[in-house]
Amino acid sequence: MAKQSKYGASRALVRRETTAAYLFLLPSLIFFLGFVVYPMVTCFINSFTQYNVSGHTFSVGTMFDNYIRMFNDKVFWRGLWNTILIVVVSVPVVTAFSLWVGAAIYRMGAKTRSFFRCIFYLPVVTGTVAVAVVWKWMFNKYTGLFNYVLGTDIGWLGDERFAIWCIILILFTTSIGQPIVLYVAALGNVDTSMIEAAQVDGATEMQVFWKIKWPQIMPTTLYILVITTINSFQCFALIQMLTSGGPNNSTQTIMYYIYYQAIKLGEYGYGMAMGIILAIIISLFSAIQFKVAGKSNS
Repeated sequence: MAKQSKYGASRALVRRETTAAYLFLLPSLIFFLGFVVYPMVTCFINSFTQYNVSGHTFSVGTMFDNYIRMFNDKVFWRGLWNTILIVVVSVPVVTAFSLWVGAAIYRMGAKTRSFFRCIFYLPVVTGTVAVAVVWKWMFNKYTGLFNYVLGTDIGWLGDERFAIWCIILILFTTSIGQPIVLYVAALGNVDTSMIEAAQVDGATEMQVFWKIKWPQIMPTTLYILVITTINSFQCFALIQMLTSGGPNNSTQTIMYYIYYQAIKLGEYGYGMAMGIILAIIISLFSAIQFKVAGKSNS
């Protein structure tokens, strides 16, 4: 009888703790459902409607018109190409550079390490508008720093040959701060006893890195890959403030094109259809990264 009462009391305690946990999670759940799930579901439904400033209509015969229009839109394909180019170039470069710099900073003293972490993280905490203003001056054809140093006369952001690469360069400088800080922290959590044992056995620096350090910092690398990929796909503010997708759509991205169609032209349904396709592409890229990283870590 005593055992049953003790068992019943323990079950009641578990129920109370579980209920309390759910109550603590309830505000976050409401926020998630209201500001993430509901907009996503609404976006998906409205992508099959003719939703613009003139009205909001739906018919079975025209439910796929937005997607048909999108796949026949040359500007959309140009934006998709530019977006993938930004991702393919910036993600591996940001990851590799951040790992290299993070490893170099980790070997320094505590004060020096903190100083460099602050320096590299500064572009992250600086407002995008301020960053864009500085870079716009640096790329200016008449008074810019690049033309002054190189002795050239190029309108970098107004030239189709260079504009997209200028955007990638700016995105790179604003994307490396957080990965560097994360890599410094991850390297500090590597098991030093394993490193010392490997060095005693005659392992080289490269062998120590690939066999001991790399597997232990793989979760951090995976996080950096996914976050950098998502941020690169969602490149918008720099495009809006520096080029507005020009010249001749050479810096057009899907995110900016969604904004242009939905906000400037009022083609809400068409913009939502592009948003759905962008979400699918980001999910596929992220899934591939998880798969590849999981195999390399096993």
